[in-house]
Amino acid sequence: MTVTIELSPDVEAGLLAQARAEGLNVSDYVQNLVRERISARSAGASPPAYELPPEEWVRQFEAWTRNHAGRNLPVLSDEAMSRESIYADRGL
Repeated sequence: MTVTIELSPDVEAGLLAQARAEGLNVSDYVQNLVRERISARSAGASPPAYELPPEEWVRQFEAWTRNHAGRNLPVLSDEAMSRESIYADRGL
């Protein structure tokens, strides 16, 4: 099967760079991507978060947070979570 798609210049550049980085031509690289996606769906893997309806994303996120409850994780202070504290040595 032959499929023709129009890509924006930035997507095209990214696709070419990724294919080159893996030592593949673009056709083989795209076929690998499609094969991986089909395999993941066939294996029952969840779709990526950006493809979920908002309600399902919230449900999965809340389930994930409940999974971390009771682990006695440290609570960070507001200062530790401030932008200044996180990026202090980068000058940002």
